[in-house]
Amino acid sequence: MRVWRNLRRDKLAVTSLIILVSTIVLGIFAPWFAPHDPLKVNMTLRYNTPSWEYLLGNDHLGRCILSRLIYGIRPSVLWVIAALAVSLIFGGAMGFLAGYFRGKVDALIMRLCDIVLSFPGYVMTLAIIGVFGVGLTNILIAFIVMKWAWFARMIRTAVMQYTESNYIRFSKAAGTSSTRIIFKHLLPLTLSDIAVLASSSLGSMILQISGFSFLGLGIQAPSPEWGMMLNEAREVMFTRPELMLAPGIAIILVVTSFNFLSDALQKAMDPKLAGMKFKERRARRNIFMKYKGEEAVR
Repeated sequence: MRVWRNLRRDKLAVTSLIILVSTIVLGIFAPWFAPHDPLKVNMTLRYNTPSWEYLLGNDHLGRCILSRLIYGIRPSVLWVIAALAVSLIFGGAMGFLAGYFRGKVDALIMRLCDIVLSFPGYVMTLAIIGVFGVGLTNILIAFIVMKWAWFARMIRTAVMQYTESNYIRFSKAAGTSSTRIIFKHLLPLTLSDIAVLASSSLGSMILQISGFSFLGLGIQAPSPEWGMMLNEAREVMFTRPELMLAPGIAIILVVTSFNFLSDALQKAMDPKLAGMKFKERRARRNIFMKYKGEEAVR
């Protein structure tokens, strides 16, 4: 409740949250909100300008741009959130095990993380695409494979800090089970770190999947996706530049909202940051992420 009260005072955070919630609702209920079939081709409407029936106009095949934009939320945002959730759950579990039990368990998990993180993210993604073929599913698999190790390292560092607390030691001495300690004490303490890590990662993942789709490595036509819509409008970017505005603005708006929300979450969970300006808080968050990474390597 304290976090929500602090978050409500930040108008930029509330605006970002409204944008993100609205985007997610639009994506989930796309068939009810989309005015037309996003796959329906009508060459008589090719490159039509915006009208009351087609608010954002039509693309090179006469398809409704607004409908494709709404349906594009699913692969561009919703499936990215799903992939992040899977990697966060698995990586978080590994991080808790490594940070709490230490010893051989910690050494084994960290060596697995070292192996995964030794490959650059884009190189690993391209390798998976090269082996299994292009498509949204393979990109999401690559995200999960790469992100879980990063989350495990970050969360392990936070867990190790709290494990040394006196009340955690007292709980161990009192005979409290490890499962109860992790879920009742450690998990609530690390939620703030997990929330900041997750929200800051979402923006970069959305940019990556849009970038791969723009290059033709992601979701394939005729399915709508923001990056692919940019790629389709590239051929007429000088004669019909407005075709690139809708997906481009959507990507910028969603990614920026996630970044602002991440910054606001860190501020809401740490009252000491309340008096800082945005640039100062962003610099502090970057230091926090770098520190966590350095600590995780140790």
